[in-house]
Amino acid sequence: MDSSNFFEFLSPRIATFFTAMIPIGELRASIPIALSAYGMNVFETYIISVLGNMIPVAAILWILEPVSKFLMNRFKIARRFFTWLFNYTRRRHSKRFEKYEGYALAGFVAIPLPITGGWTGALIAFVFGIPPKRAVLHILIGVLMAGVIVTIVCKTVGYIRFITAG
Repeated sequence: MDSSNFFEFLSPRIATFFTAMIPIGELRASIPIALSAYGMNVFETYIISVLGNMIPVAAILWILEPVSKFLMNRFKIARRFFTWLFNYTRRRHSKRFEKYEGYALAGFVAIPLPITGGWTGALIAFVFGIPPKRAVLHILIGVLMAGVIVTIVCKTVGYIRFITAG
């Protein structure tokens, strides 16, 4: 298997889905790859990328709290770390974040840059104690907006390239 195309053995739809699950790139990587390399249509690309991006988000939101509690109850260093993390973050940012909680989380996730996607949004929701059900909704809104932005940019850049080549 050629390492330059890790998903070459998968169908384009499955490869797009898994690409959207990868941290940092998320749908910011899956949408351009699906549209350009796989030639998938916009609607299908968007839906598959959003679904793929949300799977790890949901897992993170429902797993982090029990895992952190388990670690805190069994390891003194974990208890100190999580206590410090929660206190430090909430003390420094809680006033601004509480005021715009849902908007801030959705907006942060919607920015189509590395480290601003659903994975990071789920971590932020965990640190600020946003209940998973509410966090999923805000992160989904952000992922939907990011998907629209990335798709528009991909299609616009594609059209500009086409116009300048002609």
